[in-house]
Amino acid sequence: MSDLQIRSATLPDIDAVLTFWREAAEGTSISDDRDGVARLIDRDPDALILAERDGRLVGSVIAGFDGWRCHLYRLAVHPEHRRQGIGSALLTAAEERFVALGGRRGDAMVLERNETGQHAWRAAGYAPEEQWRRWVKHLTT
Repeated sequence: MSDLQIRSATLPDIDAVLTFWREAAEGTSISDDRDGVARLIDRDPDALILAERDGRLVGSVIAGFDGWRCHLYRLAVHPEHRRQGIGSALLTAAEERFVALGGRRGDAMVLERNETGQHAWRAAGYAPEEQWRRWVKHLTT
């Protein structure tokens, strides 16, 4: 793992991140475009955390903190690099960020159909809270 680099994304990373998500992430988001990722980086330059190995993007996580809650999105590891500790390294970086910002609890968005992701989150100490449901309203068409 010593060859793994963990760093914050920058604006020049946007195209690589979008390509990576199409290859490695489960599902898509309404914000999966250049403008959406640029807004994230501009608003909170440390929220999008990347893992690189040999100069190649192999993992990502969004660690968003709104001052009240710690939200995790887009934890993804390239299929060829899974089960090598990359997801754990990304979550450690995210959790360290949250603690430094005063966060108390992290929550993750995990698709119900994403069994691989659910196993990874459980292994990292996260658990579903069945009493909660996500309610969504699209603000743009």
